[in-house]
Amino acid sequence: MANEIELKLSLPAEWQTPFARLSVLKKAGSRQTQQLVNIYYDTPSLALHKRGIALRLRKQGRIWLQTVKCAGSSAAGLTTRPEWETPYSGRFDFSSVDDPGVRHQLERPSLRKRLIPLFETNIRRTTWRFEPAPGCVFHLMLDRGWVAAAGRRQSISEVELELESGDVNEIFKLAQTLTDRVPLVPQILSKAERGYRLYQNVSPAPVKAQPVPLVADCQPLSCFRQIALSCLEHQQGNLGGVLQSADPEFIHQMRVATRRLRAAIRLFAPYLPSGFADELLPPLRQLMDKLGRARDLDVLLSEIAMPVMHALPGEPRLAALVGAVTDRQYAAREAAVRHLRSVAYGRLMLQATAALHRLGERSEDETIAVFAAERLKRLRKKVLVLADAASTEEPASLHRLRIAIKRLRYALEFFSPLHPGKVLQKLLRSLGVLQDELGQVNDLANAGMLLMHCAGDDPRLREAVSLVGGWHAQRHRELLARIPERLKDLQRLHLPTLG
Repeated sequence: MANEIELKLSLPAEWQTPFARLSVLKKAGSRQTQQLVNIYYDTPSLALHKRGIALRLRKQGRIWLQTVKCAGSSAAGLTTRPEWETPYSGRFDFSSVDDPGVRHQLERPSLRKRLIPLFETNIRRTTWRFEPAPGCVFHLMLDRGWVAAAGRRQSISEVELELESGDVNEIFKLAQTLTDRVPLVPQILSKAERGYRLYQNVSPAPVKAQPVPLVADCQPLSCFRQIALSCLEHQQGNLGGVLQSADPEFIHQMRVATRRLRAAIRLFAPYLPSGFADELLPPLRQLMDKLGRARDLDVLLSEIAMPVMHALPGEPRLAALVGAVTDRQYAAREAAVRHLRSVAYGRLMLQATAALHRLGERSEDETIAVFAAERLKRLRKKVLVLADAASTEEPASLHRLRIAIKRLRYALEFFSPLHPGKVLQKLLRSLGVLQDELGQVNDLANAGMLLMHCAGDDPRLREAVSLVGGWHAQRHRELLARIPERLKDLQRLHLPTLG
């Protein structure tokens, strides 16, 4: 058995030729190009896929190879997984699979007789071999081609860096050099996973944050790495949807992922190396700005302007205002998409992934349970201080309180595996309701200014802004009226015991 360690990066198709001409590739010891045809097998019910096993035949020149791969560890594009590769002589032979459990699954007679070819990939692969230091060897591969399943086909344009021997950080060094010149971003879906999705005709759907399985005696730095890599996967899981779909939820989830990553960096600041936050927070702030503008206009259109137009369908001034907001929304979305396609975004994602993998282990007396309890106590204290200072007469004070509640919520979500009971879930729901209501107040408070920007100097559009404000006034008053009682509830905020 061999452990495959590789970093997958997606490359826009129009950048394939410029990539192949990069001067850094001339430092490779060798280069070769070959056509690879891969056929993936499983049962019609996807029995192997459900168990994290992939079975592939590859035509390489005139020979066929049989490969078995298992789900290993994957983090923001870097994958480590066991694989077994042997020549194929016309029938499947699993005698080389030295994992008894995997071999048992593959050799079950009921499974073997149901194996069928599910999908195929056809790839033109150019491989460069690098040996940057004695004992360190890796391959850089540019893959151009397609995956086909069930009569459907999807293009493939990827770069892979596969470690043969040595330090994995050498892969990141070259990858970061490449991202200074071309827009590469970590690819979290393997070709096999894309083939399975194509076979099942699965449409892209917004990806939400998933809990990270922390344990109470884990050390804080190790837990931070897990949490932050999960944030990057959350981010990248929605990238394709933003680029291919107009569904605003994809941008919303990318914005949430970015916020969660920034919150995690602040939360674990005492354990992070010097310069770590300074390296990542500025480009994350730039990304938040692009996503935030698009998201704010999505909310302005769908939750502020459109309900009024639907309520007053005969009012032409409202229709004109909605048109002006829509123009701004499209422009903001296009700006966000341009940024996500840029070299800067790819550099940030790889920079973050590399920085997280470089975090060394260190001897720590404090466990995550102790650390989490102390940090949550601090966040709770800040929420209570801001709640005391909050006033419905001062929107900025409510905004500051909402940000503090959000950071406390994110921290509680990060640490939720340490206290999986109903008490924590109830607390999260309660904080979520308050954060949402304060968010609505903030959206309504900012809506007038945003709408006036959209209206410009047009008097008819400015009149429509007044109509929108009047229509939402009652809702705004109701939200503000509930806030004093919500603030009293915050004073009874108790944190669960972790560990």
